[in-house]
Amino acid sequence: MSDLPVVGITMGDPSGVGPEIIIKALSGSDIFKICRPLVLGDPSALFMNIEESTKMTIKEVSCPSDIEGKLGQINLLALSRLDNDLLQPGKPTVEGGKAMVDYIIRAVEMARLGEISAMVTCPISKILMHQAGYDFNGHTQMLAHLTNTDDYVMMLAGSRLRVVPVTTHCAFKEVLANLDENKILKAIFITSDALNKDFGIKRPRLAVAAINPHAGEEGLFGSEEIKIIKPAIEKARSEGIEVEGPLAADTLFYRAASGEFDAVVAMYHDQGLIPLKLLHFSDAVNITLGLPIIRTSVDHGTAYDIAGKGIADSSSLKAAITMAVKMAENRTKRRTRT
Repeated sequence: MSDLPVVGITMGDPSGVGPEIIIKALSGSDIFKICRPLVLGDPSALFMNIEESTKMTIKEVSCPSDIEGKLGQINLLALSRLDNDLLQPGKPTVEGGKAMVDYIIRAVEMARLGEISAMVTCPISKILMHQAGYDFNGHTQMLAHLTNTDDYVMMLAGSRLRVVPVTTHCAFKEVLANLDENKILKAIFITSDALNKDFGIKRPRLAVAAINPHAGEEGLFGSEEIKIIKPAIEKARSEGIEVEGPLAADTLFYRAASGEFDAVVAMYHDQGLIPLKLLHFSDAVNITLGLPIIRTSVDHGTAYDIAGKGIADSSSLKAAITMAVKMAENRTKRRTRT
């Protein structure tokens, strides 16, 4: 057990479903067979969500070396001790928001120091993050800032489909203004490198989606394919990357889900996430590619409307932990070979 990697799991907003899905994910033996999980969060938030029937206990630790990795026991690094009136399920507070951010900051520090092999994040509230005094649009931007990373992309992944959107959280009318050849090329490079380094795919096969119907029909329905997407693909090919496109999105995702490609570079958020969530609504994983550390996350929000009701699904968290372990193993193998 002591040879298994330590995976840090940040609780997210303690008033959301984070505490509940952590308990559910760690209540079985699956996760303990592949890693030693360490929760970074608040003890009261966990206690409030533990049902007597689970017979789970909480062991507070001060460092990863104290982790036993014993089934039925949650190892917790207590980074906040909020009063119960600040831990009402579904009722976020600024204090909880500050604690939520503290968990992330500490996990990044531990990952950079090698104290944990990877970090897995439970859902946070972007609005609450701003209210707590942190001007980031979510986990990804904050993690890039904390690790001094300039080039990064978001991947959403399941067993059948992996997608990387070039543009993410912006209004649809702003997508074209935010697209350019360099951004597309960067997404291709980072995705290909990560598939090799973190997923163990020796020669990744990438597909790049067009943005217009029928891939623009040679300029009839738009010129973005000709002016910015195709040039980026050609440059990537000249660097030895196996990539096809621009391909019409209405057929591309079927081909990718059938195994023809290892990942799809999409032009905007919903173009990639609609097919991804159609296939992997419960078990999709959010991964930040390009960071010096491994970070995976659940692919859902805080779900305040169901927090505290005992009905939250932990499938995405279990998938995120499993993927983080595999990524850590692949990086270790790569270091060993070199």
